[in-house]
Amino acid sequence: MPGPPSPVQPPLPASDADTGGRRLPRTLHPVAWWIWALALATAVSRTNNPLLLFLVLAVLGYVVSMRRTEAPWARGFAYYLWLALTVVAIRVVFRAVFATGITPHDHLLFSLPHIPTPDWYAGIRIGGPVSLEALLSSATDGLRLACMLCCIGAANTLANPKRALRILPGALYELGVAVTVSLSVAPQLVQSVQRVHRARRLRAGRAKGLRALRAVVVPVLEDALERSLRLAAAMDSRGYGRAGSATRASRQATGVLMLLGMCGLCTGAYGLLDATAPRALGLPAMGIGALLCVAGLRLGGRRVTRTAYRPDPWRFPECAVAGCGVLSAVLLFGNTGFDAAELNPSIYPLSWPSLPLVPAAAILLAGAAGFLAPPPSPPKSAPVPVPAQRTEEVT
Repeated sequence: MPGPPSPVQPPLPASDADTGGRRLPRTLHPVAWWIWALALATAVSRTNNPLLLFLVLAVLGYVVSMRRTEAPWARGFAYYLWLALTVVAIRVVFRAVFATGITPHDHLLFSLPHIPTPDWYAGIRIGGPVSLEALLSSATDGLRLACMLCCIGAANTLANPKRALRILPGALYELGVAVTVSLSVAPQLVQSVQRVHRARRLRAGRAKGLRALRAVVVPVLEDALERSLRLAAAMDSRGYGRAGSATRASRQATGVLMLLGMCGLCTGAYGLLDATAPRALGLPAMGIGALLCVAGLRLGGRRVTRTAYRPDPWRFPECAVAGCGVLSAVLLFGNTGFDAAELNPSIYPLSWPSLPLVPAAAILLAGAAGFLAPPPSPPKSAPVPVPAQRTEEVT
């Protein structure tokens, strides 16, 4: 009599099967994403060319769509885009309401009712004629700020804030916990709103207006309160807030070193930005301030004892992602191979801006992070149970 057939084994997941030369999925170091995003935001601050700014938005959308995970904080980039659109709209509305007058060469679009202002409010005009050049200039300024917001949104979408907390020095651990919790609020609220909205649809809820808002706000606030209580219990069980073996003298010395170091950094920054300042207020003051800050962080880190489980590695993909962002900012600030006026084209006379090749190539270089970074890890799914097969006895 033959024995029962062997059960069919489920297929191996993509991370366990033969990759065929492809890279294994893993999570990129969060600091690499933040360096890339901040460098790209620095490059954006250099230009108000609308073509380059739209190219930055396209690069951000490509990188986020290619390398975001399924985590709750990875679903909020669309909300940053809506926030960016709101910023542009507010900037345009303010420019139209607080008009500054037009020149004979401007193209008049419409005229708002003029509100006379008192003498002490002179210099600010409310209402009046609005020109096409004024609206385009305000839209370009708003677009630059919107691109910076989207760069920060891309970093929040791609980087895991909880993993970034483990990299901070011990002296900044408590501050890092507060920043991490604050950065996690918006994605978690978005997740709560989506979950409540999905539950209302399953219950055939058709309320609209204020009734619908009340039906959504109350469960979201209740979920936020429960999540806060769970977070407080988890932090207390892990010893958060314990001062350790630090003495009062060491805490005072840490505070003095950090305060003097921050004063040195501020003085050095002022000396570098002001050409008339003494030379000693530039790089020497900044260097001394940096050394004092490092000493304060070193001394303050002794009172916090932490262990790191599975520390995040820093390998070639991290260097490549951070490097392409930094190189993009360096190329735009270097003014090499292009005219600096192409980065900030004038509205007068009204004409279509040109696309400088070197800055465009620098921004596209930042987009290389979309394929230089390793693919994100797939979400873990529960194993599918294999149904038992019936066997018939053969006589």
